[in-house]
This record gives sequence, C-alpha cells and structure tokens, in this order.
Amino acid sequence: MTASARPLGADLARIAVFAALIVVLGTVVVPVPGGVPITAQTLGVMLAGLVLGARRAPLAILVVLALAAAGLPVLAGGRGGLGVFVGPSVGYMIGWIAGVVVIGLIAHGARFTWWRAGIAALVGGILVIYLFGIPIQALITGVPLGPTILSSLVFLPGDLIKAAVAVLLAVALRRAYPRAFPAARRVVHAG
Repeated sequence: MTASARPLGADLARIAVFAALIVVLGTVVVPVPGGVPITAQTLGVMLAGLVLGARRAPLAILVVLALAAAGLPVLAGGRGGLGVFVGPSVGYMIGWIAGVVVIGLIAHGARFTWWRAGIAALVGGILVIYLFGIPIQALITGVPLGPTILSSLVFLPGDLIKAAVAVLLAVALRRAYPRAFPAARRVVHAG
C-alpha cells in the first residue's frame, strides 16, 4: 500500500500527533518585549511540514488553531481563546499555515534529502512565517515596520537552531520510519 493509499485513520492519527506535538512545544516559552514570545512551537510547525507534507501539515496547524479558538490553552504560554486572533502573534499563526505548505512542497517536491529539508525549513519555516508575522505584528502594535523587523531579529538565532533540529529529526525519522512521510513523486521521462 502506498502512502497516498494509506487509510484515512492513519492520516488522521499523524495529523493529531503533530497537532499535539505543536501544543506540547508551546509550553517552552521565553517572553520578550513586543507581545510575541520565543517558543518551541515553530519547531513542531517545521517538523509537521517536513514529515506530513503540503497536504496534511496544514490540517495539523488548523487543528491547533481551532482548539485555540475554542478557548483551549494550546498556544505558547497556555494562551487560547478568540483574543489570540487579534493579538500581535496572529500573523505568525497565519504564517504557520502558509509555511508548512511551502515546507512540504520544497521537501517533497522531489526526492527527500537533508539539504532539501534544510532549504524547506529555512524558506517555509522562517522566511514565510516572518513574511506574515512581522507586518501583521507591526500593524497590530502600531510600531513602524522597520523597528518591528529589527526587534524580530531576536527570534532568528533560535529559529535557525529549530530549523537545524527539525531537519535532523526529520531525516532520522525518514530513515527509521519512511511510511510516516508522503509517497515520493515519480517522474516519468518521455522518450
């Protein structure tokens, strides 16, 4: 049975596991000025994109966001409720959805390799999330974009470390349990 023919229950279980992982990693929090804490949740987001791919990973993110909207304390520092969707970190949460799609497309667009996973984590897990998060944070806090970009640089070293850890874990998981990953696309050459 190929990964694409995998039973729905197996996919739902993987989505639930990654949603739970993202929630658990949210308990690792370092508060910083500006309302957006340093958190390990983005490690879970990067792992979801690398392991689940572009189709399934956004569902794990949506589960976490739905639980937060329902008031459960599933976001960094035990936050939840509709108020988080009008706070300074909402752009980053929106970026998680776009980020995992980009991660999945890059990592699984061809044969899964450590360097492809690394590029995916950097582009989708950092750049895309920042492209959503920083402007929305600036808008909500009323701080001009330039200073918001500069203050957001505090996140970059930690995010680079999280990207490296996500790649190492994903590569190890790929070797140990390849069935957890989307099926490799087969390229058919004409001629």
